[in-house]
Amino acid sequence: MEVDEEETTLNTTTSSSFPQPSAVPSHDNLTSTMTTTKLPLLPTLIAPPPPVGVLPIISAINLPPPFPPQIIPPIAPIPLAPVPHPPVMLPPHPGTAEQNGSDFDSGDEESGPNKSMDYEISEESRQVRERQEKIMQDHLLKRRAYALAVPTNDSAVRARLRRLGEPVTLFGEREMERRDRLRKIMVNLDPEHQDKLFKAHEDEEAANAAAAEDSDGEGPQQYPFYTEGSQELLQARINIAKYSIVKAASRLERAKRRRDDPDEDFDAEIDWALKQAGSLELDCSEIGDDRPLTGCSFSCDGEKLATCALNGATRLWSMPRVSRIVAPFKGHTERTTDVAFSPVSSDLLATASADRTAILWNTEGRCLRKYEGHLDRLARVAFHPTGKYLATASFDKTWRMWDVETGVELLFQEGHSRSVYGICFHYDGSLAASCGLDSLARVWDLRSGRSILSLEGHVKPVYGINFSPNGYHLATGGEDNTCRIWDLRKKKSLYIIPAHSNLISQVKFDPQEGYFLATASYDMTAKLWSAQDFKPIKTLSGHESKVSSLDIVGDGQYIATVSHDRTIKLWGSRSNGKDKAMDID
Repeated sequence: MEVDEEETTLNTTTSSSFPQPSAVPSHDNLTSTMTTTKLPLLPTLIAPPPPVGVLPIISAINLPPPFPPQIIPPIAPIPLAPVPHPPVMLPPHPGTAEQNGSDFDSGDEESGPNKSMDYEISEESRQVRERQEKIMQDHLLKRRAYALAVPTNDSAVRARLRRLGEPVTLFGEREMERRDRLRKIMVNLDPEHQDKLFKAHEDEEAANAAAAEDSDGEGPQQYPFYTEGSQELLQARINIAKYSIVKAASRLERAKRRRDDPDEDFDAEIDWALKQAGSLELDCSEIGDDRPLTGCSFSCDGEKLATCALNGATRLWSMPRVSRIVAPFKGHTERTTDVAFSPVSSDLLATASADRTAILWNTEGRCLRKYEGHLDRLARVAFHPTGKYLATASFDKTWRMWDVETGVELLFQEGHSRSVYGICFHYDGSLAASCGLDSLARVWDLRSGRSILSLEGHVKPVYGINFSPNGYHLATGGEDNTCRIWDLRKKKSLYIIPAHSNLISQVKFDPQEGYFLATASYDMTAKLWSAQDFKPIKTLSGHESKVSSLDIVGDGQYIATVSHDRTIKLWGSRSNGKDKAMDID
């Protein structure tokens, strides 16, 4: 049949136009390609054959034979470079070690360095942890050593050093230096020394127990954490207690009377006193010495002024002319640091010096008594309100109290961790206050010998300290350029005065009523402040160098300032003559 021939011809043509089977990649080749590259192949695109029903029509039209469908060869896989990843520095975990070993081939070259790097990092982390633990242990040991009590008795200090295996004394070493060395040894104790210290405590307790047994059962002897005082100190405490009770009662009775008396105008009296202080002007200026002046003090009657200088000399001046009375007092071998008149006699004054001594003088320039015992230079000196006792502050970290008449050291007081610079007494005589380079101010009860207050607030050394006549305010000034007012009743800071632009060298309350406060500073000025709201009243400027000290006369009419410019400046009120007849209670 005709149709059959055409179909045969078309089939022959179509089959002859296809490529040979060898040109088409076999299934095995594709499988091997996929296995090698591990990437999927694109499917082979083959055009479908035309339907059989249209073949006669295409042949009748005499169209050219259709193009055979092209077979697109598979695209060769593009090799992809592995993306580098930074190694993750993680310490190896024992639970995942076997899993990591099974995931990687044993002959893989990259697995070795990574594992070794992880091991180094973990070792470093372990060392850091060990170092932190060691630091914490050292810190705990130091805290424990600080908590241990360091004896104050020199014989006990020597015994403790001997039991610790340390030299009992060094060449030229004094008692305080030996005690400081023991404290440093206790701070830097390692575990071995800790064992030695505990063993020493055990030996000491055993020795005390044996001594108690030998003493017919009188009981164990306990070492007191204080230095036992003498009979002179006991008698001094009794005298101070009797004096302070009378003074405190008188002060409280006077305060009650002023509060209940309708005729007393307390506010008007304060305003008058502040007005007097605000009217102070430079009344006199005098060259005080050929070296910078370090201290000044008025006599109790206000008729004399004493000054001291760096050349070790002390001079007396008459008031209010500021004229020299007698020749300079020379008895110190080094610079004089402070001077103070007795509060009960205008014929006695005391000086402190860097030669570690204090000297009691009369107004004729004769040395009456020398007080020796400090281990370092003295900073300040102050008389007790009774006039029987003298206090000295020293750079040996202690302050001491002496009997003025006999020169006996009554009290050897520790408590500051650094040098003691300032010392003063309460107007009732019951308390003493000290300040120093440890940025602390301490209040001591002289009747019992206890430290009753530790005033913390200054951030730098404290150089000036003074009680107010009202009995409950205390002023301190220091290197942080501020003056702090403390309330002894509330046991905290009442007010902070940003007083000066340089360190404050001295603070003083008005000695009559405490209505105003005076501060001296190294910014070459002295300033007056109201004791009610602590606002500035007056700035006394005129010095050309650091103002080292000041003092206020008993009635508040004059203020004297001394400076490193070697001058004495006397500031007086303009209304002195007009208001002298005014009676102030």
